Amino acid sequence: MGITSATRHKPSGDADASASTTAQPHLPQGTGRQRAATQGTDLQRERILQAAAQLFAAQGYANTTMAQIVRALGVTKPFVYYYFRDKQEIFETLSWRPAVDCFTALDFAADDPRRASEKVIEGIERLIRATVSHHPCAFFAYREPQVYRPEYIAAQKKLAHHFYDLLCPLLEEARRDGDLDFTETKITALAACSLPGFLYSWYRSDGRLSADEVVAELTKLASRVIGLRANEPH
Repeated sequence: MGITSATRHKPSGDADASASTTAQPHLPQGTGRQRAATQGTDLQRERILQAAAQLFAAQGYANTTMAQIVRALGVTKPFVYYYFRDKQEIFETLSWRPAVDCFTALDFAADDPRRASEKVIEGIERLIRATVSHHPCAFFAYREPQVYRPEYIAAQKKLAHHFYDLLCPLLEEARRDGDLDFTETKITALAACSLPGFLYSWYRSDGRLSADEVVAELTKLASRVIGLRANEPH
């Protein structure tokens, strides 16, 4: 799954940091007792998050307790509470990295010279790949949206707005270039990007198709939704 040592830790600044490649967005502040991250503490956070992810995926949020997480780790409750306020903060931390990777999928360099259609296809492919690669944590928000704090929801919405604020102009530019054929920009954007959202209801990491094959198939379907012309790169 590869989540935690690279997961954005609790910020020292504003939760509304700009979602960009130069100023990465941060998870809204939690209240665990840890104050400074080190390589050792990152490893311990990794242990906690990996154990909790398995329990949340198997049992759901409501049926998973801190006591179960502690037992799975073979540690004491104070050990876990040193790093995380409660199980909600663990759940939000597990959910945040997929959200960042998905909604910064269009953060290309300002001087990227490629056609808009190429950026659109690559961005959608990145979005789909991030959703698949962060299984099962990328699916938590779809399965149990009621769990999150208002601060978390606001930060996630900010990320989503950032993504669509980039996607819609690129779609329209690609249409002007003659590379795409669609009518309603926002509906087209939402329809194409909703495809990975349904993965939570059917995707299995041990299924018939490999992760790469699933990404390729969904990217192909998304290309059709946005009206990619047959002679365009994809």
